[in-house]
Amino acid sequence: MNRRYSEEQIRMYLAEAANGVPVRELCARYGFSDASFYGWRAKYGSPRQADAPDGRRIRQLQEENARLKSMLADALLKLELLRNRTGRHGNGKDH
Repeated sequence: MNRRYSEEQIRMYLAEAANGVPVRELCARYGFSDASFYGWRAKYGSPRQADAPDGRRIRQLQEENARLKSMLADALLKLELLRNRTGRHGNGKDH
């Protein structure tokens, strides 16, 4: 039986597990596999992370931040190379 669970239900199951209910017991009680449970936990995070309810979004923002920092570092390096070629050092005293 392929049953769809709402995000609210999934978060409830994750909270029960965080409160000490064994995963196998949850699986038997609600009719899902342990693979589903662990997949949900990876996707939605542990309920103990109350300060980070949207872990996936945070990871996306962290990845974007790293990408943007890398782009900035590349641009600054290119700027420094151009300044070295033209003899300008950006210190405000161009002679």
